[in-house]
Amino acid sequence: MGNFAANEGLSVFVILVWLGINVFLFVYFYLAFLIDKYYYTRVILGHALSWARAPAACLNFNCMLILLPVCRNLLSFLRGSIQCCSRTAARQLDRNITFHKLVAYMIAFHTAVHIIAHLFNFERFMDSQLMINSSHLPYVLSQIGNNDNRSYLNPIRSNDTNPTIVMFTTVAGLTGVVITLALILIITSSMEVIRRSYFEVFWFTHHLFIVFFIGLVLHGIGRIVRGQTDADLQVHDPTICHSKFEKWGQNVTDCPVPIFAGNPPKTWKWVVGPMFLYVCERLVRFYRSQQKVVITKVVTHPSKTLELQMKKKGFKMEVGQYIFMMCPSISQLEWHPFTLTSAPEEDHFSVHIRIVGDWTQALYSACGGDKTAVLDAWTLPKMAVDGPFGTASEDVFRYEAVMLVGAGIGVTPFASVLKSVWYKHVQENQNVFTKKIYFYWLCPETQAFEWFADLLQSLEKQMSDKNMSDFLSYNIYLTRWKDAEAAHLRVQYEAEDDPITGLKQKTRYGKPNWDNEFSLIASQHPGTKVGVFLCGPTALGKALSKQCLSHTEGGTEFIFNKENF
Repeated sequence: MGNFAANEGLSVFVILVWLGINVFLFVYFYLAFLIDKYYYTRVILGHALSWARAPAACLNFNCMLILLPVCRNLLSFLRGSIQCCSRTAARQLDRNITFHKLVAYMIAFHTAVHIIAHLFNFERFMDSQLMINSSHLPYVLSQIGNNDNRSYLNPIRSNDTNPTIVMFTTVAGLTGVVITLALILIITSSMEVIRRSYFEVFWFTHHLFIVFFIGLVLHGIGRIVRGQTDADLQVHDPTICHSKFEKWGQNVTDCPVPIFAGNPPKTWKWVVGPMFLYVCERLVRFYRSQQKVVITKVVTHPSKTLELQMKKKGFKMEVGQYIFMMCPSISQLEWHPFTLTSAPEEDHFSVHIRIVGDWTQALYSACGGDKTAVLDAWTLPKMAVDGPFGTASEDVFRYEAVMLVGAGIGVTPFASVLKSVWYKHVQENQNVFTKKIYFYWLCPETQAFEWFADLLQSLEKQMSDKNMSDFLSYNIYLTRWKDAEAAHLRVQYEAEDDPITGLKQKTRYGKPNWDNEFSLIASQHPGTKVGVFLCGPTALGKALSKQCLSHTEGGTEFIFNKENF
């Protein structure tokens, strides 16, 4: 329970508060439309009125939240501000994309409830208007306002109509259709299989959120939901007068014809603040993207991995941060996130890009990765850089013992960490709190080791020269191999250096036994908080998170941190 509280306690609290607010808003606005003001509206619609309005209130709340987790500059500012006070609170900001998805699912749920309720409402409005028996109260209510068309209750003003006409000829109906279609496209294109295989589809479709928010603000202008005015309630009590509807307005009764009015739109009050913050966010990004970026060096590594070393005036970074990059010659709209692999102590910043898609392949070709000749600097493509943005890896040096776990290209944030560690020790920085680093790198094939092994070889030699071999313990795993490569099993322990990586630390085969690894580290660091940092697939993240919760030997607490883009 202690480990669970340390890792998930605040997240669970935040989710419970968020869910509690949703429940409160739903119940509050459901009951708010059961008052006398909407008595006659309920005569026509029944409780479908409350079932439409309650999710609408929850939609306003969640649409207020949906933009905040993607305001990356705001999150980076908040992270830097609260990090000194609460490391646990700062870690919650690293789960911004997860919360963004949860809010999106809640929006989809309440949208579905809202639409279904309004379908019943439109059907009942139409049925009331089509009645030919004036002895029914719903019909009488639907006829109010037919002459001057000012104080009406039923928004369907003609008996020559159908729900389809209402849907496409009213502001509420038309904007509702547009909002729903935009939301469907946004959510379906966000599925992982589409996002990974067709990133451009995800990227462009996601920007339909602009259409979504415009439609959301305009949706209530038509004032479809109507009730008695407050002044009319003083002279026309619906609980008494509803049974006297045949004599409304006559001298023989004290019940005048009721006066109805629509509620003013309120959605804009919920979303104007986040929309303003997001506009400011995009302006900051645009300003940054216009700053000149100079590519100082291009290195092509094995396994089709491209390294770009760049400089930009005023650029400052911390370990493990990431940037968004855009290449105008490829696409002026596509921005892609990449982890910085350079250290803050270096005079440049760099990224390692694995060539796996159309955009990265185009960049690889533009930088001459598929050519043997060396390109002149002026022929290299122009780049725009936005960032850097904070991530979980910034907290590495706040733990006495650290586990770094990278899978494949997911090793990139730890390249920055390991480089910075070395620079700090070379400069004899006494402020380094970290005393031990356990580094795990999992790769499916031998070629993936080649581009990063040279850094490990350099660190291994330099730390050996300074008698610091115990500071960094690295474990490299080859998770898949062919029969021909299995011969290394027989010779790797006979050679001084590993035949695959060239390191003194031998490559291991298969997947790590995480239970044993965590138990060993817990026994080595009793009563210590160990930071576990992962940049890798979701399945590996679930396995490590589970281990962090289950291991408590010697009072050791494992705090799980995962990179999220």
